[in-house]
Amino acid sequence: MVRTPKASEPEKIPERPVRLKTLAEYLDLSPATISLVLNNAPASKAISEQTRKRVLAAAKELNYQPNFFARSLRTKQSFTVGIIIPEPSEGYFPLVMKGIEQPLVQAGYFFLLASHLWRKDWMEEYPRMLMKRAIDGLLLINTPLLQDFPLPVVAVPGHQSREGVTNIVLDHMQATLLGLRHLYDLGHRRIAFMRGPSFTQDVNARWDGLIEAAHGLGLPVLPELCMQFESPEMAPDMGYSVARGLLAKTRDFTAMVCFNDTTAIGAIRALRDAGLRCPEDVSVLGFDDILSAAYHTPSLTTVRQPLREMGEAASEHLLRRIHDPKAPYPREVVLRPELIVRESTARIA
Repeated sequence: MVRTPKASEPEKIPERPVRLKTLAEYLDLSPATISLVLNNAPASKAISEQTRKRVLAAAKELNYQPNFFARSLRTKQSFTVGIIIPEPSEGYFPLVMKGIEQPLVQAGYFFLLASHLWRKDWMEEYPRMLMKRAIDGLLLINTPLLQDFPLPVVAVPGHQSREGVTNIVLDHMQATLLGLRHLYDLGHRRIAFMRGPSFTQDVNARWDGLIEAAHGLGLPVLPELCMQFESPEMAPDMGYSVARGLLAKTRDFTAMVCFNDTTAIGAIRALRDAGLRCPEDVSVLGFDDILSAAYHTPSLTTVRQPLREMGEAASEHLLRRIHDPKAPYPREVVLRPELIVRESTARIA
């Protein structure tokens, strides 16, 4: 129990840095218990919630600051992880990073961020460079691992078959079925499909899901209504460009399934520039549910990836593997999608 000072003598905060031993004496708990709670170690789950709250409250009250170097030497860890991304784009990346950061910060971890811009030589070199900086683990965001890595690795979205990698993935079969069934129920039968760049992590899983879902619903996937872009730039102009190319050849479709929300926004502009209205003439379906999807005009109907939750799961699994490297770990963690119906889709008149 935290010692309560006398009313006439308010307790003073020590001027010198508070040591772990001082904090333990203050709470009448063992230094080991204090350390487990403050480091959020897996074994701390066996400590009662009341005790955990007391420890955290006292550490805040006394402004306890752990000695980073002593902790690092004791545990033989740097309390630093590496994160490799393609680029800090406005859509997918910020939401995943929001989920990643909080568990790392709460556990006292710092991270080093590297962006490879889809250059293969950088994708090969960055893991080695991060290893030289003594990271404890590696997080990959929409990035392939091109060689074996001797530390824990978590990939989101992950489609890695390498030893030592935990993949955080979306149920793409369910995701594509949710989107196509929505369009099917609105009466759409001639649907245009947009495929993303072949080098991205999700493209094959999502395309395979689309083909299977379309087959199950009896919807034709016509080659003349299929588009693909190969640019690494996940920006609206990619959707605009391929949609304009399709519209130059045919307008014989009533709906369009886009690779993600940013390309859907570009496709809607291409439809408008061609004199077509969304959703009155063509319904448009996005994917991801990025922050701006609800505020576009029309607001986007989309299949939501739980991007923040995927980031949280990635950090939590990486930390668990760092803290207990010999424990079994999952090769794959699957999260569920959700259909978000807004203004960009409508029933055929």
